[in-house]
Amino acid sequence: MTDPVSYDALMAALPGVLSAPKTGSAVEYLCFRPGYGERRFVQELTLTRDRGIPGERWETAPWLKLPDGSGHPGIQVSILPRRVLDLVWRDRESVVHPGDTFVCDLDMTEANLPEGQLLAVGTAVLRVSEVFNGSCAKWKVRYGTDAYDWARAPGHKPLRLRGVLCSIERDGVIRNVDRVQVQR
Repeated sequence: MTDPVSYDALMAALPGVLSAPKTGSAVEYLCFRPGYGERRFVQELTLTRDRGIPGERWETAPWLKLPDGSGHPGIQVSILPRRVLDLVWRDRESVVHPGDTFVCDLDMTEANLPEGQLLAVGTAVLRVSEVFNGSCAKWKVRYGTDAYDWARAPGHKPLRLRGVLCSIERDGVIRNVDRVQVQR
């Protein structure tokens, strides 16, 4: 593993991260996650309100559940900012991809994507969730303590540096290179 990015380098890169486009960015690294630690990069994914991404672990082993034990719909889709991925994923040979459903070069701040914001992607529509993605212990192990602390630093929550979580509002198909259109 190469040296992880430093907190100082992350802070210096923050203005660039925050200058990402507000809408219209392409889907990249479309990722199917059938089980823990498993990633398959695919050209398209089918999304459904009822099943999330059929065959993914959200159906059988979600990390956040409703009181009835079913998966919380607000974690069906995870989107990571491309500029953050490029900062933290320095060793692409021996460190695993974060596992987000997709990556795109998009401003994911609360100011641009408030809770409830609709995103048209391919033929699907996503709704930005109230669930905060503050990184997890796996993020810390893979990308370093500084990347973990930076995403969770005081004042950074509204910046959503670890990306956004979404529910599926309308069934559809998303493909690599589809554009994420913020519905205004």
